[in-house]
Amino acid sequence: MKEQERKNRAHVLLKALQKLFPQAHIMLIHKNPWELLVAVILSAQCTDKKVNEVTQKLFKKYKTIQAYAYGTITELEKDIFQTGFYHTKAKHIKKTAQIILEQYKGKVPNTMEELLTLPGVARKTANIVLGNAFGIVEGIAVDTHVRRFALKFNLTHHKNTNKIEQDLMRLIPKKYWLKASYQMIEYGRQICPARKHICKNHPLSKIYPPAAHTWPKTK
Repeated sequence: MKEQERKNRAHVLLKALQKLFPQAHIMLIHKNPWELLVAVILSAQCTDKKVNEVTQKLFKKYKTIQAYAYGTITELEKDIFQTGFYHTKAKHIKKTAQIILEQYKGKVPNTMEELLTLPGVARKTANIVLGNAFGIVEGIAVDTHVRRFALKFNLTHHKNTNKIEQDLMRLIPKKYWLKASYQMIEYGRQICPARKHICKNHPLSKIYPPAAHTWPKTK
């Protein structure tokens, strides 16, 4: 498919998403950039609902970055156990807290370059933190929902999330980057989940039938 065709397709899909989810926004509950960063790290391979359940207690217990940096790793692991991959997540959170205290005077950095130096932070996490904590939009956060959406509706042929992000950034005007991500996420959550199903009657499938090679059919 030619680039202009994909741009036209993205335009139509975005207009439809805007009507479906005009109020789409981040679902992770947080009060400051550090809490958001922790929540996003915990959200890897975990639902936002479960993360919010865990952080409700976590943020009351660990009130400062220092608490994460100087607390014991084993206790932090117990506190985030329910989010899965807790050994790695605890290690990343503790080390990130230490780096922020030592190198950034206790404040979460607000540039893509700096955020990407932190343990457990890739472009998706950095985009979420920049956009929601600082109002800085440098890219599109590509999570599993966005990845499936882009492949399903032939907005990309790549499987790598960074390459998918670059494709979407070319197709979608920058002023829509932040909100479009959450609208695609809501489409995946509310209308077209990852489990096998028939989606030919879904609202966007009626506009553009899903690419046959990207979406499994039920038996």
